[in-house]
Amino acid sequence: MKFAVTSKGDTKSNQLKEFIIDSLTNLKMIHNEAEPDLVISVGGDGTFLEAFHTYNHRLEETAFIGVHTGHLGFYADWVPEEVENLIAEITKNTFRVVEYPLLDIKIYPKNGPEIERFLALNECSVKTPEGSVVLDLNIKGEHFERFRGDGLCISTPSGSTAYNKALGGGIIHPSLESIQITEMASINNRVFRTIGSPLILPKHHVCELKPIYDDRSFLLTIDHITKNYTNVKAIECRVAEEKIRFARFRSFPFWKRVHDSFVSDKR
Repeated sequence: MKFAVTSKGDTKSNQLKEFIIDSLTNLKMIHNEAEPDLVISVGGDGTFLEAFHTYNHRLEETAFIGVHTGHLGFYADWVPEEVENLIAEITKNTFRVVEYPLLDIKIYPKNGPEIERFLALNECSVKTPEGSVVLDLNIKGEHFERFRGDGLCISTPSGSTAYNKALGGGIIHPSLESIQITEMASINNRVFRTIGSPLILPKHHVCELKPIYDDRSFLLTIDHITKNYTNVKAIECRVAEEKIRFARFRSFPFWKRVHDSFVSDKR
């Protein structure tokens, strides 16, 4: 099996990364940063997101596993004290694959044929540095509402526990192939009307955001990556055809992750 290891970059994570590489190499595993079958992320959830974006061009071939070197991370199955057990599992046993849905984002410019496409593991948020965000929200090609406010967050089921949750969105189990649209401080008065509640769309429903003002720029944050866009014709979001593949050597149910991350008093 070919493997790669990514690190948060701090001393503890780097030392653990080198230990994993040396141990797996000594056990006849192949260290291959370009085409790994297994990517081991050492750090936090941010490190895991970086690993996903580094290897999201080969999701059908690569599975991911997280080792958390801080507090318990949402995407981490293992902690440093268990790394020797993890190494033994990798070398002796076949892992089980668990797949989670992803978010497909397309950005259509007003001028030019170039369409940018991204995949998100957690979410895409749409904001502007110039006052309020004003967008027409279309669902399945039909106008739903005209939004005015601080912005919108479109999240995956696994990302529903991240920024979406902080905005008051619901937590969705990743077995449901869906996306969630959550408002950020919407303006509701006699002129502007929004639903005011998170919307959960199934796989076959496409969400389209169409800017109202031609001169307005937008800040799009896709997981941990923020980009500035001008002259945007539309932003299209849907459940991606691709999925992320997690390598599971032991059971770690989604609701246990939610409990351990938000409810448990263990540190």
